[in-house]
Amino acid sequence: MELTVNGTGRTMPGGVTVADLVREVAPQQRGVAVAVNGEVVPRTGWPATTLRDGDRVEVLSAAQGG
Repeated sequence: MELTVNGTGRTMPGGVTVADLVREVAPQQRGVAVAVNGEVVPRTGWPATTLRDGDRVEVLSAAQGG
């Protein structure tokens, strides 16, 4: 299945969830937010949200600085 993750094409197996994807792209999950097709997915929903071919996913990390 083809996804767009943070603007880059990525091939993933079918049945992958948001939680699976986040484990791959952001091993440090603290301060991470996810949106699928422009809709924020709450952390509690990550394991139950199955991604579909063509989905656009943004995985965002909070950064400190100033």
